[in-house]
Amino acid sequence: MLPRGVRVEAVRAEHVLVDGAFVPATLRLVDGRVAAIERGSRVQDASDAQDASGGVLRVPPTAYVVPGVVDTHVHVNEPGRTEWEGFATATRAAAAGGVTTLVDMPLNSVPPTTTLTGLRAKQRAARGALAVDVGFWGGAVPGNVADLRPLWEAGVLGFKCFLSPSGVEEFPPLDREGLHRALSEVASFDGLVVVHAEDAGVLASAPHPPSRAYADFLLSRPDAAETTAIDRLLASARETGCRVHVLHLSSARALDRLAAARAEGLPVTVETCPHYLCFAAEEIPDAAPEFKCCPPIRDSGNRDALWQALLEGLVDVVVTDHSPSTPAEKLRGGGDLQQAWGGVAGLQVGFAAVADEARRRGIGLEHVARWMSSATADLVGLGGPGRPGGRGRIEVGANADLAVYDTALVHRVEGPALAHRHPMTAYDGRTLAGRVSHTLVRGRLVDPLAPDHGWGQQLVRP
Repeated sequence: MLPRGVRVEAVRAEHVLVDGAFVPATLRLVDGRVAAIERGSRVQDASDAQDASGGVLRVPPTAYVVPGVVDTHVHVNEPGRTEWEGFATATRAAAAGGVTTLVDMPLNSVPPTTTLTGLRAKQRAARGALAVDVGFWGGAVPGNVADLRPLWEAGVLGFKCFLSPSGVEEFPPLDREGLHRALSEVASFDGLVVVHAEDAGVLASAPHPPSRAYADFLLSRPDAAETTAIDRLLASARETGCRVHVLHLSSARALDRLAAARAEGLPVTVETCPHYLCFAAEEIPDAAPEFKCCPPIRDSGNRDALWQALLEGLVDVVVTDHSPSTPAEKLRGGGDLQQAWGGVAGLQVGFAAVADEARRRGIGLEHVARWMSSATADLVGLGGPGRPGGRGRIEVGANADLAVYDTALVHRVEGPALAHRHPMTAYDGRTLAGRVSHTLVRGRLVDPLAPDHGWGQQLVRP
């Protein structure tokens, strides 16, 4: 067994994801990249035995080597709300779950990443604290159109905006005119805008009485909030030509209009999240704020439709939308779901949870890796076939960012055992048939429990 933290020179396994299929292979790693892929199994070949000093990681036949997960939707919350999460704990959790690159959202930190000053504050806070590589989203809010190009030139990977209140006062939503201005500006330098698509007017008119019942919370965030907002977003994308991305799609009722937009040629991509794929509204207990998120987890038929949309390619990527808070914020209101903070903490278990649910549905792990690694890397310009130093694929020249997923390691998720800063998670008590046993970031075997980080890098747009 190799000691954690060492540089690995070779990974040998019966199942390595190469060119979309699992094959026996040995990966040769040099200077943090994949230098060669030798197909054919020598995992059990005693004549090739090396000790730990030889830097060979032998993977058991029950395990699969996949590209490291690229999670493009994570709320780290530092600086300003580090008590909610923070770079050290978030990246430790990421490493424990096979995530080798994450992209930090621009809000819930103070200041938000809506100016160069906010970006520099993020970068200072992350310095020396990272167990995995981290990039940054910028933010589009009322009045900061002039800040967007400088943020892009400073290396943010795109811009997030809300079409309804975000939950924090320092990151207000864009109205119709503000959205058009932001998209027009970002289109001028071929950037990307990612959008929390719920309509403020629909939400305001929905019933939202104080209640501990999940069914009442669901009524307060109806499907129409998503479909109306997505219609507005698509109209603005049509007018401006800007590339847009629908964040955390919850409602399957939006799929037809998204399909029509794709057929029209609009530059729109779509994501969904593990909690929408693994849970269903009818199974969620009342007064359980760990399941509260916006948009909400809907019923099992909706869940099935999202899986089908992934298989058909209409939904492009799966990301965690890891959005933790302190227990005090989550438990605010004593079970009243209108008062509790909305967000699911799932960074460490997202990949394993989706892989487990996919297995139940007869869907291969190669699909999960595409949705959570290659497609996400491509979304933010960090991937692409044949790109030296690219992420999300196992190919010669790519970063040696790898995860080993062992199907023999059946485990029950226990919140207090996770590396997240706080133990509250919707996955607490869920049994998963497989877990990530090893994570390599640029060829280094990461120890998520190590107190000393520093090998993770801060990323800027290529």
